[in-house]
Amino acid sequence: MSPGTYLRFSFLPEKNAFYRWWVRLAGSSAFQSWASAMPGTRRLARKDGEALFDLVSGFVYSQVLQAFVTLDMPALLAREPLPAWRLAARTRMEPRQMEVLCQAAASLKLLKRRRDGSYQLGRLGAALPGVPGLAEMIRHHDVLYRDLQDPMKFLSGTQETELARFWPYVFGQAGTNDPEIAERYSRLMADSQGLVAEETLRTIDFDGAHRLMDVGGGTGAFLRAVREKHPDLRLRLYDLPAVIEGAALPPGADKTGGSFRDAPALPKGADAISLVRVLYDHADATVADLLRKVFVALPADGRVVVSEPMAGGDQPTRTGDAYFAFYTMAMQTGRARSAQEIADHLTRAGFVDVVCHTTYRPFVTGVVSGRKPA
Repeated sequence: MSPGTYLRFSFLPEKNAFYRWWVRLAGSSAFQSWASAMPGTRRLARKDGEALFDLVSGFVYSQVLQAFVTLDMPALLAREPLPAWRLAARTRMEPRQMEVLCQAAASLKLLKRRRDGSYQLGRLGAALPGVPGLAEMIRHHDVLYRDLQDPMKFLSGTQETELARFWPYVFGQAGTNDPEIAERYSRLMADSQGLVAEETLRTIDFDGAHRLMDVGGGTGAFLRAVREKHPDLRLRLYDLPAVIEGAALPPGADKTGGSFRDAPALPKGADAISLVRVLYDHADATVADLLRKVFVALPADGRVVVSEPMAGGDQPTRTGDAYFAFYTMAMQTGRARSAQEIADHLTRAGFVDVVCHTTYRPFVTGVVSGRKPA
């Protein structure tokens, strides 16, 4: 049976008897017991069983990860392997609790248990410091965990979330003039922007552009990465005044303070505009308004580049459709969109030659670009 025939078959109500039979069979404890013992099916049954238990245990895994980062285990084990009792002494924990944490971290490949009973960094634990901003993101997850404590209340849309208060700038004026809020936002964004910038610049080439304006660019991390690859490109940062005040821009770059939500228009003069991790912070109406302003600000044949974590659309992904979809829902203003949804927004704003690019690490960011008609 071809895929097309199966799809037509599956959507006919009178033909769904097979689907209902399959659901009953898969949900039968007798069938699961049989499948786990049969040579032809036991490997798949075990794999599915482990996957289900991973979902059940996921919250504990995330807490193990947070403890691993909070105690700075990568730094403690950077020079040499250590036994649990030594790690306990250095972190002022009880040896028994540290042993449990180390065993749990080893099961998640954050640590590796040696034959002598000591622990060394595992593959994932050693790699963690090499992912910019990841540790800082994990440290602030306690806010998201509290928001998700009651998932049904969270999904009802009636809950006032802590994460919305953590990112007050997305509501517009709230928090935009508070230096402490701006500094907190800027630090976390800057710490994690390096990896996104690297992935974006692997995908997009700004050759041929004369001036790039990074809208919502925070403290300038993306522009600093652009300067290394395109030393002759003129650069401008556009973001909230309280955010850009502490921006570390590359030599020759300039900055303009403003709110793209409130300003009637964006500054002109750039023939390329980047929106790096901006759209997913905002609702569709705000995104549509911003892209119209970008379109007007660009000259004929000007380019726009959107880079941010994206949902999978027809092929859901864990990072986009589980993590970032729930994260943006907790922010209460934005949402994770698929590359095609972003492409549709660009097309409605007037852009042509819209392309959904393939990135090396789609779990880090997706990239969509478009061009203003000549």
